[in-house]
Amino acid sequence: MNQRPLSPHLQIWRWGPHMLVSILHRATGDGLALVGLGVLLWWLGALASGPEAYDTFQTVMGSIPGMVVLVGLSWAFFTHMMSGLRHFVLDIGAGYELDTNRMWSIASPIIAVVLTAAFWAVIVLR
Repeated sequence: MNQRPLSPHLQIWRWGPHMLVSILHRATGDGLALVGLGVLLWWLGALASGPEAYDTFQTVMGSIPGMVVLVGLSWAFFTHMMSGLRHFVLDIGAGYELDTNRMWSIASPIIAVVLTAAFWAVIVLR
C-alpha cells in the first residue's frame, strides 16, 4: 500500500476571493490570447483587404453579438491587468497580510468592472 500523502485539491481548500481572482486571471489570459488574437487578426486582415472587407468587419463588430465580444474582451483585459498588478505587488513581497490580500482580491475584479464601464462610457459618449 502506498503511504504517500495526497496532494490537497479543490474539495479540501476553503474557497476565497484569492482563488477566484487566480482562476479569473488564467481564464481571462486564455480568452485574450484566443478570442483577442482572432479579432485582432480579422481586423488586420479586413484592414489590408480593402473597404468591403473592413465594412463587413465593422458591421459584425457593431452588431449586438460583436459588441458583446468587444465588451467581453475589454473586461477580460482589465480583469487580467488588475490581477496582474495584484500579483506584481505580491511578487515584490507586499500584500501578504490576510486582510490586505483579501481586500485586494475583492477589489481587483470590482476595479476591472469600473474600468470597463469607464472605457466604454468614453467610447460611447464621445
